[in-house]
Amino acid sequence: MRTVAFAVAAMLMLLSHQAATAADSVKVFVLVGQSNMQGQASLETLGHQIIEPRTREMFAHLHDGQGNYLSRDDVYIHFLDRHGKLTVGYGARNDRFGPELGFGWTVGNALDEPVLIVKAAYGGRSLYRDFRPPSAGLPSDEQLSKELEQLQKREPEATLDDVKQKYGFAYRDMLSEVKHARENYQQLFPELADKKFELAGFVWFQGWNDMIRDEYSAAYTDNMAHFIKDVRSDLQAPELPFIIGQMGVDGPYQGDDPTSDKKERFKANQAAAAELPEFAGNVAVVKTDQYWDADAAEAFKTWKDDVEAWKHFGNDRPYHYLGSPKIIYEVGQAFGEEMLELTSK
Repeated sequence: MRTVAFAVAAMLMLLSHQAATAADSVKVFVLVGQSNMQGQASLETLGHQIIEPRTREMFAHLHDGQGNYLSRDDVYIHFLDRHGKLTVGYGARNDRFGPELGFGWTVGNALDEPVLIVKAAYGGRSLYRDFRPPSAGLPSDEQLSKELEQLQKREPEATLDDVKQKYGFAYRDMLSEVKHARENYQQLFPELADKKFELAGFVWFQGWNDMIRDEYSAAYTDNMAHFIKDVRSDLQAPELPFIIGQMGVDGPYQGDDPTSDKKERFKANQAAAAELPEFAGNVAVVKTDQYWDADAAEAFKTWKDDVEAWKHFGNDRPYHYLGSPKIIYEVGQAFGEEMLELTSK
């Protein structure tokens, strides 16, 4: 089975590469968010999961069976200070990966054009403040004054402008990353030198830093709507397909009253943005809780008792989806499948 899977993957990559070489444009997908878009899936754990019966078929196409991970010849990635052909290791650190891996393999296999993933992700960022879109405006003067008072306790010389600049700084950084990729992709990726840069979709995977604060969570639907509209305006792509990756930590809700649960209330606020009539047909939600690995979550409960056994399942905390390659690969794959659905409309 391993030999057959590798042969099929190799054939798909060859056909995709041939089609990509002949294409006139490169399909560009922008992946944005906080730490889980950065990517916390452990390569140490992946090393176990590519050979274990429970997960090996899922990952059979990623490696050659000799311990070497494959790189795509038709899918490229630019992530802050790193760039190259898509393979493992483009996560928060070089020994991790994020949703870009499953996403890139999924869209790369389906599209005739080459694919460029531009990832702009930063740990610990909120939509309410850090990614705040320009059209959302600033919070009230009263709130800004309170924040200035707190800031001046640590930085006596701080001004109101310093407080205001913190709002939307990650949004501005994200735009700078896309601008840099657009202006330099032909030098960064010589294989794409004769291809037109074509924005094809946007994936958003973020939420923890808004979920933990009720005020931020309550404003999420409105802020998300502003974010989508501003991204489309600033990138000059008014119909840009947009995916909201809904928080999935701890899996599907098992209680009786989701309105009483902090995470479930937040997830509802995330989904509500996609349901606005103005976004019909080109904004979608992917429910990532369906990819939660119950076996990994169970193993995490006793990870301190046997760290090496735990590493076969994950390598991080629940808020980082346990550092599970299985979870994060399936999440990225789902993003890719939904993006293909949106772009086919």
